[in-house]
Amino acid sequence: MATPDFTIGIEEEYLLVDRDSLALVEVPDALMADCKQALADQVSPEYLQCQIEIGTGVCRTVGEAREDLSHLRRTIADCAAKYNAAPIAASCHPFADWKTQHHTDKERYHQLRQDLGGVVRRMLICGMHVHVGLDDNALRADLMRQISYFLPHLLALSTSSPFWQGEDTGLSSYRLTIFDNLPRTGLPPQLSSWDEYERSVKALVDLGLIEDSTKIWWDLRPSHRFPTLETRICDVCPRMEDTLALAAVIQCLHRMLWRLRTRNQRWRIYDRFLISENRWRAQRYGIEEGLIDFGRGEIVPMAELTEELIDLLAEDAEALDCTREVAHMRTILDRGTSSIRQRAVKAAAEAAGADRDAQMRAVVSHLIEEYQADL
Repeated sequence: MATPDFTIGIEEEYLLVDRDSLALVEVPDALMADCKQALADQVSPEYLQCQIEIGTGVCRTVGEAREDLSHLRRTIADCAAKYNAAPIAASCHPFADWKTQHHTDKERYHQLRQDLGGVVRRMLICGMHVHVGLDDNALRADLMRQISYFLPHLLALSTSSPFWQGEDTGLSSYRLTIFDNLPRTGLPPQLSSWDEYERSVKALVDLGLIEDSTKIWWDLRPSHRFPTLETRICDVCPRMEDTLALAAVIQCLHRMLWRLRTRNQRWRIYDRFLISENRWRAQRYGIEEGLIDFGRGEIVPMAELTEELIDLLAEDAEALDCTREVAHMRTILDRGTSSIRQRAVKAAAEAAGADRDAQMRAVVSHLIEEYQADL
């Protein structure tokens, strides 16, 4: 069996805030023009006018992706600074009101508004997507079934959306609460083959319900545009090194499962119902309460699960030259995910006597600083 390239590409969505008020601002046309001039097709508007999206090129290693992503993040920040604005890489703005936001004047987004009604108006959320190159469709279908088991682990390590409209939601990833209101979201179905996947998509296309599979927004999906599997479960991370660690784990998971396949082995397929329970635990608790190990029949702390994952992927991390990035998962655990850090900033501001509005502004200031930290 030929070894796939396992190339990777990373897409991130950012929110733009005013440096003085720390509230969301709409991306000025001149700012988008500056970004386009510097980054060409690696930058684009997103659904809401306060959002901006970037994408790396096709990278063979995470180290190569680091160079590209650092350049993209730095360029967006430099362009925004000319307009007294700053990007933040968090999946929800801590105090913004979705009702005051406007969608981008673009035909695709007009159609979304028409198709999805009031549900899509609340989409004031940002995510991070990682593509892994697999040019064999049968392999894509097979690995999609197996990787689903690990999606809650990836979500838990990425959580960055504890606040919504100035309130602590009690969740680590409130983003998914919003996103799951859309159709064709959540965990992918357990499709048995590539042919079954294509038949399922074709059924909706033939009915005129969707034009193609880009309107399928599962946590993990075959890309319509590229020969990749696209992992979409993660919150966007303020710290670039956290993004790269998650990208490295995703890349290594693909190689590990392919490696098992070459030995006529595979990861056990668990019912979607069971994986959904872990997805909820990750959404609610992040890394703080552990996930279910269904083989052991018990809830296991994330620190233990992460060490097991690092060991499981060691051979693949070495082959893909990302051992350091995979090991960075330990730093995420030690430092806490962004949701934990955001809550700590709010608590410190509250202890210092700040009112609720000032507490939320302190969180946004923290997110601006974190965006810049690893550049």
